[in-house]
Amino acid sequence: MARISHWIDGKTWSGVTQRSGDVYDPATGAVTGQVDLAAQSEVDEAVAAAERAFPAWRDTSLAARSRVLFAFRELLNEHKDELAAIVTAEHGKVLDDAAGEVQRAIENVEFACGIPALLKGGFSENASTRVDVYSIRQPLGVVGVISPFNFPAMVPLWFVPNAIACGNTVVLKPSEKDPSAANFVAGLWARAGLPDGVLNVLHGDKVAVDGLLTHPTVRGISFVGSTPVARYVYETGTSHGKRVQALGGAKNHMVVLPDADLDLAADAAVSAGFGSAGERCMAVSVVVAVDPVGDELVDKVRARMGDLRVGDGRRPGCQMGPLVSAAHRDKVASYLDAGVRAGASLVVDGRGHEVDGDADGFWLGPTLFDRVEPGMSLYTDEIFGPVLSVVRAPSYDAAVELVNGNPYGNGTAIFTNDGGAARRFQHEVEVGMVGVNVPIPVPVGYYSFGGWKDSLFGDTHAYGPDGIHFYTRTKVVTGRWLDPSHGGVNLGFPRND
Repeated sequence: MARISHWIDGKTWSGVTQRSGDVYDPATGAVTGQVDLAAQSEVDEAVAAAERAFPAWRDTSLAARSRVLFAFRELLNEHKDELAAIVTAEHGKVLDDAAGEVQRAIENVEFACGIPALLKGGFSENASTRVDVYSIRQPLGVVGVISPFNFPAMVPLWFVPNAIACGNTVVLKPSEKDPSAANFVAGLWARAGLPDGVLNVLHGDKVAVDGLLTHPTVRGISFVGSTPVARYVYETGTSHGKRVQALGGAKNHMVVLPDADLDLAADAAVSAGFGSAGERCMAVSVVVAVDPVGDELVDKVRARMGDLRVGDGRRPGCQMGPLVSAAHRDKVASYLDAGVRAGASLVVDGRGHEVDGDADGFWLGPTLFDRVEPGMSLYTDEIFGPVLSVVRAPSYDAAVELVNGNPYGNGTAIFTNDGGAARRFQHEVEVGMVGVNVPIPVPVGYYSFGGWKDSLFGDTHAYGPDGIHFYTRTKVVTGRWLDPSHGGVNLGFPRND
């Protein structure tokens, strides 16, 4: 039985833990490890290590920081298959999905490698007579990153590379459900030459989260998770004087207009709805079929679902793995009965899907509901599983009204061959990320990721340019120097002699 412990001050923590939690292989249901759950004393230890490391790392040149980032990027690329295997073993997503997650993480590291250009300030010469004004960006200090279970490699690397590149030191609190990826990545950072204490990994639950949110030394918090927890993180962190970016939940709609390529739309609905077992904040969970395409679209989606191979993500050919835990599987499955009671049409029941895996795994096959209404829990709740709901809309206007009326505003997509309709949609829809004939519009690493409304607390999105701004503070300097060419006239400031 593996012990998974904290990474503090450049090494695995060797203390005696007060509490621990089980780590499972979701494809078999077997317990594969025990993760240490931090007490406040371990929170203090990790934060203290980051605080000690901050002055030297802040003063490290941009060129030296960049070299560490480039070295880390090369190590991450060299060991990406190992990292993907760790993700699959503890999260359950199939290896192809895990490999894609790692690749997107690498893209974010590549963006941070450009930190010498990204931290350039501004300069205004002669703003007043012989007075120059310029701005510089400086790091916050110790920052906390609280990441979710569904992307144990990618989401931490949305934040950590930018935070480190900007000169901050970091305490990362990954999900206790799949903690090993964070430790593996921390080891790669150390091999890349990152000084001890600049990155620390703290495992735990709410005790660790609250410890970071209230610790007086922690200056900023980055969080991804459900909306109720994101709201709690934002309110608690800001009330303790911290800068907070808290990315919350989602209910992503995919609008299909009558002129759309329905084969393309059906393929997209299946891949975006059931990839990673629907456990991703950018999953499509609602297809809005604009009349009269609903019947044909549902038939095409149903036909494709029958060919979807569900099983152990390490087995060749499997396209969808298990859910992360038995409790989460049971919670998601409860929505099937609730949907039927509410009057929705259960087109495909995932509980009967054939599985290529151990019978004790946390399985639920892809599920399709039709004629879902906005008042049903199928529609209102973030289910976070392989459940796809089809809502019928009589017109484009009704579809946009439906999307804009939803409290979430993370991602959305429109499928159409009408460029004017697509342009109108991207202008009118009240959502942070929009796809046009692209079902999962996750921005590339040099843009920023984030939603609107209840999908984001705070005003700064993740990674990209917003990430650089979040992890730095602007300082503006106004300067005037004595000029010998003007007779060395004292212009009101003390002489340097």
